[in-house]
Amino acid sequence: MAGFHVMAGATEGYNRVAIRKIHFSDVNAAFREGAEDFWDKPSHYVFLCLIYPIVGVFLISWTSGNNALPLLFPLMSGFALLGPIAALGLYEISRRREKGADTSWRHAFDVRHSSALPSIAVVGIWLFALFIAWLLVAKALYISLFGPAAPASMSLLLHEVFYTQQGHQLIIWGNLIGLAFAIVALATTVIAFPLLLDRDVGVVAAVEASARSVMINPLPMLYWGLIVAVCLVLGSIPFFAGLAVVIPILGHATWHLYRRVIEPNPAAGVRSAQSYKAGV
Repeated sequence: MAGFHVMAGATEGYNRVAIRKIHFSDVNAAFREGAEDFWDKPSHYVFLCLIYPIVGVFLISWTSGNNALPLLFPLMSGFALLGPIAALGLYEISRRREKGADTSWRHAFDVRHSSALPSIAVVGIWLFALFIAWLLVAKALYISLFGPAAPASMSLLLHEVFYTQQGHQLIIWGNLIGLAFAIVALATTVIAFPLLLDRDVGVVAAVEASARSVMINPLPMLYWGLIVAVCLVLGSIPFFAGLAVVIPILGHATWHLYRRVIEPNPAAGVRSAQSYKAGV
């Protein structure tokens, strides 16, 4: 039966997992392996991730009709903070593929049977809280520069942002603040969800392992964050349609990045550290 493990995991003890030193080549290899997982059965994964383009279009429609245009960009960029939650099923598919098990799309929902599901939910709530905090800060920043009145149209909003001094301040401070939120999300959850799915180590151990992985590998992890950001931007350009491909690739790649960062569990039948380093 699933249990909520904060300090201790399923073994009732604190599980401090070992972190490996990785390099840029490991990040590239993880991304390549994620693409291979996607191309194994792409139609299934596109189906699972169509919700992202649909939600993107919904955000544009909702903000346009509810005097919430200033929140359009914060919603679009902040929505990426919730990506690791939606990718849970993709981690499960990659986990099954590396074991040679059936990778039919229905197995993406096997996550609901995980003993760590309550702990996964807690980390998900943390990401959702970050998302809400980002929206509140972004709204406060806009109001401080332009006042409480929302622009009447998208064209007026774009004029405010790109052709006024306040707009230039909004771009600079908004991106800096957004970067801070992205770093916090990366540092606390970059491998937390795959770790909890793979080993029920508890919330604190999973978040702490993510933080240590970033501290031990700051440049490769920032490189990974840059890859994620660029892919999400490129996937969003054609009316978010590209996200149906980008999201599953990033989800699978995150699983393989986790495998390269975390020392394998000796009790589990997974590839060894040496085999992952060799790319076999």
